[in-house]
Amino acid sequence: MINLIKGFHDILPDQSLKWAFIVNKARNCLERFGFREIVTPIMEKTELFQRGIGRTTDIVEKEMYTFQDIGSDSLSLRPEATAGILRAVVEHSMLKREPVLKLFTIGPMFRRERPSKGRFRQFFQINAETMGDDSPLTDAETILASYTLLDDIGVGNFSLEINSVGCKNCRHLYRSALVKYLEPSLNSLCPDCQRRIETNPLRILDCKEPQCIAVSRDAPLITEFLDSSCRDHFEKVKLALTSIGVPFRLEPRLVRGLDYYTRTAFEFVHSQLGRTKALGGGGRYDSLISELGGPDVSGIGFGLGIERLAMNLPDDHADFLRNTDIFVAIIGAGPLNPGFELVSRLRRSGLSVEARYSGMSLKAQMKVADRLSAGWVVMIGDDELALGKATMRDMTTKRQFLVELDDIERVVRGEIF
Repeated sequence: MINLIKGFHDILPDQSLKWAFIVNKARNCLERFGFREIVTPIMEKTELFQRGIGRTTDIVEKEMYTFQDIGSDSLSLRPEATAGILRAVVEHSMLKREPVLKLFTIGPMFRRERPSKGRFRQFFQINAETMGDDSPLTDAETILASYTLLDDIGVGNFSLEINSVGCKNCRHLYRSALVKYLEPSLNSLCPDCQRRIETNPLRILDCKEPQCIAVSRDAPLITEFLDSSCRDHFEKVKLALTSIGVPFRLEPRLVRGLDYYTRTAFEFVHSQLGRTKALGGGGRYDSLISELGGPDVSGIGFGLGIERLAMNLPDDHADFLRNTDIFVAIIGAGPLNPGFELVSRLRRSGLSVEARYSGMSLKAQMKVADRLSAGWVVMIGDDELALGKATMRDMTTKRQFLVELDDIERVVRGEIF
């Protein structure tokens, strides 16, 4: 037997209905907020992620699936969605047609992280991006869209954490102060963070290793170094969220794991997952589009992990249980072909219909109907066939009666009986 690749996972039929529920809710919510769907390739040139995400991030340094193709190009499976979306926006000059552009995508991402509960090497995300508007109200609207999406899906017990990570100017001052604070404890940091102190010291604040958490606990906060513009922007974001009733908690240690974030950063944390396994989050990126060759406009976006969302929904929720309108129980060999024709006709009428053609007993077929949560069972045997009728059983009330074959659809839709 050939087993699944470590860190990957199958979405089995019993789970796929929950996934479809999440995806449909996400699409409906994002379309209400004015986002339009874009579908980009799962593989891009490695340079895109090096430039977009940052060469010194863990994602680019250690987690990307990268290989040489038959030619000379270095290609990578996408570890996140923003870079690919912005590549498409720049390449197709989309911001020339729409100065403010709102896009979303849903699909798989790939990172070679250590597998754990809710963390996979192929994982699925819902991503949304707003480009061309640097207003604090756009930040608040983007956060509201992600908050509403979680609420629409029915995810409970989550909280919103927000922070400002400043701009390049104030972050330069903060970086110097942070390095000065950390250097005396350099040998106490994990090996990754000992390296990060030279390349990306802010990521040390996001490290989940206990010794790094202890060292950075009293580190200076980036909010103490914000310039007046970044401070004013963040205050307006907080005021806007308060005005629309979105609860949040300030988390001055929140930096997120991507280099391109500026100013507003946010994360959704679930009480049962903790900060090490957030539901998702996002932030503003004021220079990423221009760095990828596009116009000098800002953007803000978020990503939510579908696996994480699914973990927090009950498996027996009525909205994503399998429902079958009719199970046609064919009794005996004589009615087999007429039964098949009946099933086909009912499906063409728009009903969800199931049947079994292998000569099962009526008792066994009724068990199948129960397992499929069929609303009705239509029984057709030699006696019914001779009358041109079928026996219908309401699986909720257990009421049973004969009906003309042509009237089955009307009974199911509540038009008669």
